[in-house]
Amino acid sequence: MVQISADELQALKDENQYLKDQLAQLKRMIFGSKRERFISQDNPDQLSLFDLPEAVEVEVETKEVSYTRKIKKEKKQPLRTELPAHLPRKEEVVEPENIPQGAKKIGESVTEVLEYTPAEIFVRRIIRPKYIISSTDEKTQIAIADLPALPIPKSNAGAGLIAYILVSKFVDHLPFYRQRQIFKRQKLHIAESTLNGWFTASSRLLLLLYEALQKTVLQTDYLMADETTIRVLTKDKPGASHKGYHWVYYDPVRELVLFDYRKGRSKEGPNEVLQNFTGHLQTDGYSAYANLLTKGKITLLACMAHARRKFEEAQENDKVRSHKMLKMMQKLYAIERQAKEEEMDFEQIKALRQEKAVPILEEMEAWMQEEIYKVAPKSAIGKALSYTMNLWTRLKRYVEDGRFKIDNNLIENSIRSVALGRKNYLFAGSHEAAQRAAMFYSFFASCKINEVEPYQWLKNTLEVINDYPVNKLHELLPGYKKIK
Repeated sequence: MVQISADELQALKDENQYLKDQLAQLKRMIFGSKRERFISQDNPDQLSLFDLPEAVEVEVETKEVSYTRKIKKEKKQPLRTELPAHLPRKEEVVEPENIPQGAKKIGESVTEVLEYTPAEIFVRRIIRPKYIISSTDEKTQIAIADLPALPIPKSNAGAGLIAYILVSKFVDHLPFYRQRQIFKRQKLHIAESTLNGWFTASSRLLLLLYEALQKTVLQTDYLMADETTIRVLTKDKPGASHKGYHWVYYDPVRELVLFDYRKGRSKEGPNEVLQNFTGHLQTDGYSAYANLLTKGKITLLACMAHARRKFEEAQENDKVRSHKMLKMMQKLYAIERQAKEEEMDFEQIKALRQEKAVPILEEMEAWMQEEIYKVAPKSAIGKALSYTMNLWTRLKRYVEDGRFKIDNNLIENSIRSVALGRKNYLFAGSHEAAQRAAMFYSFFASCKINEVEPYQWLKNTLEVINDYPVNKLHELLPGYKKIK
């Protein structure tokens, strides 16, 4: 019989627990729900749907009771949603047949039906008449109007078509080859090289506006940051793809989003973008943010949702401790909902947090300091406690200013468009194409947050940007009227 020491036994137990946690996490990723909502059951009389109580034998006295009950069934009429009032109405009058002369109209019955007309592709013919003007010195002059500004000089693509193509790709996630198939059904054949050429030319045209967006975003003193992957075809690896990163910076107060493409996940990207930034930066626990070498002073905030996720994943490992922490976090989020529902300003939010959230945070900190030494470090609950304790100073900092958010969920919502796009067009054709994609993700994410219709915004911008003053380009940004 092999003898092992107590330390070796404990190490084996820790490894066994770690493998169990990994298996549980894998099963959850494959079969489980992706929702992270935690429903507390503080009422002992309230039972879970599946956690049934143990059977208890109880003596029951039976008594036969008879009665008559009348049930009135009411037939419910289905409610039809009213059609939006902003949609144009095209009236169609249908008169009854064989109306005798002299019949008097006493009213009318109106039925509204939603209809659809496929997108109309047409040729815009710009006709500029030429005139001969005679002068006194017997010299003739020819007068002709200037050609209206076109997005791409010497191209036959109008602003409306280019806007439609780019919105279809980056908002509706339709790759260029699918758009070509749609155009073919309308008897319009556009080569893939032509679409790529329009994309490149439009990116070049909007580059100064993108730089204006970056400058505007970095003028704040509170930003959120996160990163997400994007596959890129590269000449360095023929037949393979490179894993690049879109770094995302979000101004939650003025509601502007900036995507920046980098080949890797090193701190070089945020170092360059945030070189002159001074203020508060809210991120997840990625170490690159803590080691930035920038000129300004940056104070880090962390994301409570990331910490909550760790405890949510640890429920199978340690249900009691996980639920304890999740209940306290639930109280913190209830305070945030109260502030939102009552439409509090920043000062009122800060006062509310100081009154209600600070005591909860102090209770959480004291509880974690006591419990962290009672669990295995490699277990799921041990990792959750360690992760949260390591970031605790940053996690509780959100109560210091009413502008600060409790988590980074707003920036993760901005990144979702990239995740959806990955499922459709799989990769970018080059590093340059990935950076151009970052530009359009920035514009369209800002449109979404500011409730600006992306097609109309891009069409209007393409029509005027060639003649717009460079020092006023920021006026073309989505939601500019709200941020100025």
